[in-house]
Amino acid sequence: MHLQVADQLPRPSKDPKGLADIGKWMCAADLVHTIHGAEQQSQAQMQQQGVTVETSRDMHDAALAAMIFSHLPPVRLSCIRSLVGPAYLGPCLHPDCKEPSCEGNRLSIMSESPLLMRISLPHHMNARKWGKAVIEFDVPSDLAQLLHTYLGAPRKALLEHHLLIGDACPYVFMDMHGRGFVAAALLTLYWQKWLVSRGGVPMNPSMCRQVFVDERQSDSAIAGPSNQGAAMVMGHSVKQWDKWYDMQYHPRLAQNAVDGMQSWRAAMLQSHTLAAPDLTLSIALHCEHVLVSDSEESRYQSCCSDSDSDIELD
Repeated sequence: MHLQVADQLPRPSKDPKGLADIGKWMCAADLVHTIHGAEQQSQAQMQQQGVTVETSRDMHDAALAAMIFSHLPPVRLSCIRSLVGPAYLGPCLHPDCKEPSCEGNRLSIMSESPLLMRISLPHHMNARKWGKAVIEFDVPSDLAQLLHTYLGAPRKALLEHHLLIGDACPYVFMDMHGRGFVAAALLTLYWQKWLVSRGGVPMNPSMCRQVFVDERQSDSAIAGPSNQGAAMVMGHSVKQWDKWYDMQYHPRLAQNAVDGMQSWRAAMLQSHTLAAPDLTLSIALHCEHVLVSDSEESRYQSCCSDSDSDIELD
């Protein structure tokens, strides 16, 4: 019975066009512009109005959005949620970590002048499969400047507002109550509400990974990072792009194949025209049709080779 009911339910839309039709998809360019606008606005408001709870929250949200998409290949949300700040000096907070020297998923300030920040992610989905290899990279300068500004007075203002100054939140990003995004669902709701407030759609933040791969694998992809490097920052491989994240992989290959067949067909027709033999002389020499008539019936002489004797057909 449940199979019959399932057959009657509408299938979920998994291609970009279908998701866009139901308001669950934004293209890469739209997301980048939306997040860039939030970055600029938060910085301008901070300069004009100073450090308030409202301007601090706006800068927090812009920094969070910039971490999810735009400046970096989309890092796994679990890594962003568990990212601790430079001020945290305690042990690794990952529940399954047994490495005594592990500092956890961390954002570090390597240098103040010039500003250099680094992200180290020892705890990611494929850490065990990769032989505990750490995903590590230096933060791009624009994003580093945004994060550095936020981690100063704005973050302190948020902690004080939520009365957590005595038990400071160790994570870089926090919810409206000053606590880390412990549950993935909390970050999803937070992101969706923020994106809608910026004129976007209530798209799941994990969908940003599909948006990124869709652009990188498309025929109109803009010059950018290598696929292999981007996939590594995302915590998987290019092969997994095709299997899990590139929602247009099969239809695009099929369409490219069909389009390619047209040039193939034209080449076949041209080569046949150039190479086609003249069969007129060959027919005249080796095959002769003669109509033989008598009073009773019409007879035909068969087509025979020079080595065969003529055989009359009755």
